[in-house]
Amino acid sequence: MPALQDRALDDLRFIRETMQAASGFTAVSGWGQAAVGGIGVAAGLLAAREPTLSGWLRDWLAAAVAGGAVGALSIVLKARRVGQPLLGGSLRKLALAFIPALVAGAVITPALLRAGAAAWLPTVWLACYGAGVMAAGAFSVRAVPVMGACSLVLAAATLIDPAWGNALLIAGFGVLHVGFGLFIAVRHGG
Repeated sequence: MPALQDRALDDLRFIRETMQAASGFTAVSGWGQAAVGGIGVAAGLLAAREPTLSGWLRDWLAAAVAGGAVGALSIVLKARRVGQPLLGGSLRKLALAFIPALVAGAVITPALLRAGAAAWLPTVWLACYGAGVMAAGAFSVRAVPVMGACSLVLAAATLIDPAWGNALLIAGFGVLHVGFGLFIAVRHGG
């Protein structure tokens, strides 16, 4: 009889691990996303005061690095807190869905700068980011792909008038992150 009980416990363990691997990645930190949004708002306000394109670009690229670091660290901390494996299938799927869109934006950025088309950077950044968040959101809570869709709408709004670019970047990388971050924090445990 003990062999049968051991076998049953092994089967239950296997089922639990399989279900966890198939489930969405729930370690997206709402508080971390809200902090990323604060960085985005600050960067946008600083960038709006820059008299040169290089200063504007420096402010936004610094925010991208800082926001990326805060976002990644907050996911790691929440994953550890909730006991979700960092190298598991869900995180790998999330990264494989999100990172290619960011790389696309990084590749397009210098091309637009060389072509003298920097006014379209907000369109590209918001569109690439939104597409990546939507794709990665397939492996997360429902609010994440909705946030990505909102970023795509903001990207489309930049087509109306590129002069709105910085304000729409603040909305996308700032306000959306704060709002959705607080929602995720309250509804999904931090």
